[in-house]
Amino acid sequence: MDENLRRTLILDNYQNPYNRKEVADEKYIKINTNNESCIDNLDIYFLVEGGFIKDVAFNGEACAISTSATSIMLRKLVGKSVEYAKTLLINYQNMINEKEYDKELLEELIAYDEVYLQPNRKNCALLPAKAIERLIKKLENDN
Repeated sequence: MDENLRRTLILDNYQNPYNRKEVADEKYIKINTNNESCIDNLDIYFLVEGGFIKDVAFNGEACAISTSATSIMLRKLVGKSVEYAKTLLINYQNMINEKEYDKELLEELIAYDEVYLQPNRKNCALLPAKAIERLIKKLENDN
């Protein structure tokens, strides 16, 4: 990905994040995710019905990498199945950890493909992935 496009994508999703709001509806599953070594602390809300993620939102305080990665990832999940979320999660984690992944599936998330060059930022980029992983475990345990 072109460096200017990468920077623009990250900054735009940091300054104008997708669906950043607090949700009080008890139909939503709230997952808190944070990085213990920094300021990142987000509540992510998932509305899951019939195996599909119908809506998502998030709120809290986080750095540009965490906020923008959360914004992009959550936008990709709306209307998608929990199975798709699993596939997205695996590919995203593989990319961050320098393993094989599907570039076409990740689309805009490719903006974080070089985060491994700054190991201290990997946790920032993985913040939304941790929440999705916890959501999937919760849904599997509830069934």
